[in-house]
Amino acid sequence: MIAVLGLVVGVALGLIFEPTVPAGLQPYLPIAVVAALDAVFGAIRAYLDGRFDDKVFVVSFISNVLIAALIVFVGDQLGVGSQLSTGVIVVLGIRIFSNAAAIRRHLFHA
Repeated sequence: MIAVLGLVVGVALGLIFEPTVPAGLQPYLPIAVVAALDAVFGAIRAYLDGRFDDKVFVVSFISNVLIAALIVFVGDQLGVGSQLSTGVIVVLGIRIFSNAAAIRRHLFHA
């Protein structure tokens, strides 16, 4: 529940203060958001399964974002940033939908 509350507060603060992202970091923002969403959906699934651990969530959240950004950075350096970005989005998207399906099955028993 703390993670969801933190997400809501973060979104609200972002809407109020409207921060700008430096141009050099703009390619990494969508990847970081998707990686963070993967960690959040994984945490919700773990909570519903009764195995949520806040330390695991924090480490997962930070490492997901950093690893995804690092993969895109390396891709940019190699000149294949868009292909690696697409790959990261696909892999994390599959994980998000898998977690969402597990959450749906848990909540609706379907």
